[in-house]
Amino acid sequence: MKKNILVTGGAGFIGSNFVNYWAENHPQDNIIVLDALTYAGNLDNLAYLQDKPNFSFIHGDICHRTLVDNILEKENITTIAHFAAESHVDRSILNPNAFIQTNVIGTFTLLESFRHHWQVQNQPPEYRFLHVSTDEVYGSLEMEAPAFTETTPYAPNSPYSASKAGSDHLARAYYHTYNLPTIITNCSNNYGAYHFPEKLIPLMCINILLGKPLPIYGDGQNIRDWLYVKDHCTALDAVLHKGKTGETYNVGGNNEVKNLDLVKLICQIMDEIEPNLPIKPSSQLITFVKDRAGHDRRYAINSSKLQKELNWQPSATLETGLRETLQWYVNNRQWWQPLLSENYQNYYQQVYEE
Repeated sequence: MKKNILVTGGAGFIGSNFVNYWAENHPQDNIIVLDALTYAGNLDNLAYLQDKPNFSFIHGDICHRTLVDNILEKENITTIAHFAAESHVDRSILNPNAFIQTNVIGTFTLLESFRHHWQVQNQPPEYRFLHVSTDEVYGSLEMEAPAFTETTPYAPNSPYSASKAGSDHLARAYYHTYNLPTIITNCSNNYGAYHFPEKLIPLMCINILLGKPLPIYGDGQNIRDWLYVKDHCTALDAVLHKGKTGETYNVGGNNEVKNLDLVKLICQIMDEIEPNLPIKPSSQLITFVKDRAGHDRRYAINSSKLQKELNWQPSATLETGLRETLQWYVNNRQWWQPLLSENYQNYYQQVYEE
């Protein structure tokens, strides 16, 4: 059935990868992107779609209720894929207010608007509100503890993860209170093309290309599960088409690795694929810096529910996904160089050098 799908945050990292994926795999659907174009939103991420008749972009804030109401009515939206979020832990420590506003108030605004729209349309059973969230809502795992499941109690440890936990609870409540057809996904750390340079993998890649230090928090033994963004998109496709409303699905890449080991692997691949690096071997650039405040020690996702119920599997290994990702950054300097602005440099200095 043809969808009119509103993608919030569709000019950001995961959102734009999802939009590009959806346009290629579901060309019959209409895609409307709503994005505030804050520092991490970039219309260049959607350049391929700009002239497509079934694609449109709206510059706006998800907290603007009248704007959202008008979009849902005018575009006859049947599905919301909600990616819009402030998402960087370091920035949430520096400025938590923006995270509460976008992640909690923004999600509430979307849910209320979609509830009204759904009720006016006589509650069509095919409508969906997909709320894309994070594994960070579950808190930190001990080294030998089992991976997060959908029933793991919430224990967020940063303003970012607390704000996402709040938005998850709202989405769940709107299903149980109003029967609004919401679905929640909690994913592990994503990586891939169009990732803003502040995040770990693009940061390390770009700093290697520039011959700059590779800052690693604390002892580098923090563990994350890494999910290739293209695999995340196929998982969300499965959830939207086969997932049950009111359910939560964890999405993981089955790639647990320590931060230090990940950076060493990045250095190894970069040394192989880029012959003209300013410093080789690039592992010489590894530098340990003061640990992040409240730094969670380990995340790990158990996505067996998604795999068993919806027949989904990640396709990329960490090395194959990383190699493709790093090659993209090597080949697309014109995309990331303009992002290293004065504001970004000031932020970088505040986090890693002060």
